[in-house]
Amino acid sequence: MPSTPQRDSSAPTIVIGAGPHGLAAAALLTRSGEPTVILERSDRVGASWAGRYDHLRLHTTPGTSKLPGLSVPRQAGPWVSRDDYVRYLERYAAHHRLDVRTATPVRSVERGGPGSGARWLLRTPDGPVPAGAVVVATGRCHTPNLPHWPGRSTFTGTLLHSAHYRSAAPYRGRDVLVVGTGNSGTEIASVLAGAGAARVRIAVRTPPNILPRSSARWAAVGRLTDALPLAWRDRTSLLTQRLAVPDLTSRGLPRPRTGLYTRNAREGVNPVLDHGFVDAVRSGRVEPVAAVEAFDGPDVVLADGTRLRPDTVIAATGYRSDLRDLVGSLGVLDEAGQPPAVGEQRHSAASRLYFTGYTNPLTGVLRQAGIEARAIARALRNEKSRAASRDPLPGDRTPGALGRGPARS
Repeated sequence: MPSTPQRDSSAPTIVIGAGPHGLAAAALLTRSGEPTVILERSDRVGASWAGRYDHLRLHTTPGTSKLPGLSVPRQAGPWVSRDDYVRYLERYAAHHRLDVRTATPVRSVERGGPGSGARWLLRTPDGPVPAGAVVVATGRCHTPNLPHWPGRSTFTGTLLHSAHYRSAAPYRGRDVLVVGTGNSGTEIASVLAGAGAARVRIAVRTPPNILPRSSARWAAVGRLTDALPLAWRDRTSLLTQRLAVPDLTSRGLPRPRTGLYTRNAREGVNPVLDHGFVDAVRSGRVEPVAAVEAFDGPDVVLADGTRLRPDTVIAATGYRSDLRDLVGSLGVLDEAGQPPAVGEQRHSAASRLYFTGYTNPLTGVLRQAGIEARAIARALRNEKSRAASRDPLPGDRTPGALGRGPARS
């Protein structure tokens, strides 16, 4: 696939990643007339979604889960399943005739340098790929984050990250500890409890902000309150939780003290939308316990000194973006390894390098995919217009070294 690097004017824009953010960016760039190719490390579109657990359903409504230019089919229902959303992503790539090159991992992004003929060079196993612009869309959930608990290697039970959990069936009759009270952890725990697990406990470090599932529809209202003071929005959200969610303190899950807006701003954490977790805790089918501190052979040691001996520990402890190998040498990441400039924003040291999919807004990451895609397409168009006015280039708009192939999914 790669060949001799070309002039910046003819090298295509490369989007790295064929998830929702990458597909949306490629669709909007293509619509604006920009030759665009998606490079995807796996063998399919939407691979990260396809690899999640079987009973996953979106926590956002179809209207806020659609990408630009194609609606989610009504047949998918109000809470879209994993498989239906993967099919939607595949249909989206075909609908927009996106040029998706699967099984093409990008190892690093480098500046083209003098004489390269391209602004950027992407290193792949097959050789360098030239690019006139790059959109990094590998996402926040790129690599499972399994904490380095002391004694973890001594644990004699089964320890897995939620990324490797598929269904409740293998855990019937088992004693399971779920670690983490985000949407994945609470949903996995409640499903396990209803599917025959002998005992289900959930380790809690910070009490979550819990809202009824129907609260996914409050996203539009939430956008109207963005201009209000954070403290006011927090108080309102805590009052809403008190009115809508029973007090589970007696069951070991106290009410949160920090409002959901502050937690989102500080930690990028969204509220838990209840999929049966509250009833499972109230009935005792899911037992909240203290946070995990360490492992000791067959035992899990909790922050309050309690020792548990579960058969299986499922760590719903989130993901990390893992961008350092990809773009760490470019000076575009902050101390935490995250891109401080996303969407249409760009780092002053990296012209025509954009990032999308690295925020977690309360209004929904899938809705944000469309917002950032539109902004990137507009920003690149404006940047090229400014460059052309300073130094006009011939109108060579051919796709370049990668050519143009059919969409694959």
